[in-house]
Amino acid sequence: MSDPALLVLEDGTHFRGRALGAAGTVFGEAVFNTGMAGYQEVLSDPSYRRQIVAMTAPHVGNYGMNAADMESDAIQVAGFVVREAARRPSSWRAEQDLATALRAAGVVGLEGIDTRRLTRHLREGGAMRAGLSSEVLDVDALLAQVQDSPGMIGAELASEVTTAEPYVLHPSGDVRFRVAALDFGMKRSIGTYLVEQGAEVHVLPAGTNADEVRALEPDGVFLSNGPGDPSTVAQGTATTAALLGEVPVFGICLGSQLLGQALGADTYKLRFGHRGVNQPVLRRADGVVEITSHNHGFAVRASALGEQVDTHAFATRDHGVVDVSHVNLNDDVVEGLTARDVPAFSVQYHPESAPGPSDARYLFARFAELIEEHR
Repeated sequence: MSDPALLVLEDGTHFRGRALGAAGTVFGEAVFNTGMAGYQEVLSDPSYRRQIVAMTAPHVGNYGMNAADMESDAIQVAGFVVREAARRPSSWRAEQDLATALRAAGVVGLEGIDTRRLTRHLREGGAMRAGLSSEVLDVDALLAQVQDSPGMIGAELASEVTTAEPYVLHPSGDVRFRVAALDFGMKRSIGTYLVEQGAEVHVLPAGTNADEVRALEPDGVFLSNGPGDPSTVAQGTATTAALLGEVPVFGICLGSQLLGQALGADTYKLRFGHRGVNQPVLRRADGVVEITSHNHGFAVRASALGEQVDTHAFATRDHGVVDVSHVNLNDDVVEGLTARDVPAFSVQYHPESAPGPSDARYLFARFAELIEEHR
């Protein structure tokens, strides 16, 4: 019989269930992910740093865990919540079951609660601070600790997940071009798709400045996904701003927010964020709707880019006109930016589709084409 465990949200709402994974007490932002599959990519995505992730799918872990599908070197979530965890994986690719993997990573988990109720509560009240414990089982005691814990606004987390030292990813064939990738928590699949375009990818720490990037003489700059509040990633924004117009720039997720900030906009926190593999995004250039994979709690404020010059375009102070190229059809949140006067574009969602649909993988080829055009 599993030990009891307790999840307490900052508004006092609590859920009692069974401990899953490691024993302990953790704090973080409670969020939910709507993916029916892809839990391993979720667990290992650095963008989930300091978050307690609840899966809305009722049965999680049925195909196990394996090294090949990890998006980073370790499980990154602060805590993991499921309705029911599979006791035995049924895939030939499985190397560990979910509970064993969580335990080995020292990650506290919880199962046996009504995740539908939790999801509905977070949709209404928004993502909020939470505590998850197999040690502190008194609601008031854990709530007091939750209310003393830091929130996500103002959280600088990219420095916790970035690479400590630069490294290079090499294509299997000829090198077409060189890309400097600023790592704010970059998923492995992103590097894979850049390399498939023939890129020699120089992955650099988040604190890299513009002159250090220029020293590599890159043909393009990539801004990665990552956790935390984009307004705290001052060096990433400054580096991006300094390089705009010199080389093509492509940003994903946090990278899109940093590009927005470099163009003069600001960012804001969404009520409960977008996390899952079924988000409909309108590509305004041709009216195509892409079903996309998301993981973000912040977004760019389009009106802050500058004066509106037409329906979805804004004149920035220093970098010409910028189009809001993509928009979320659920809530009109900005999901992509394209600069008309400098070679730069971004998307808020995850075109590497790890996990998720592959509707947007063409964006890696678009980056390669932009680099070739700029040459």
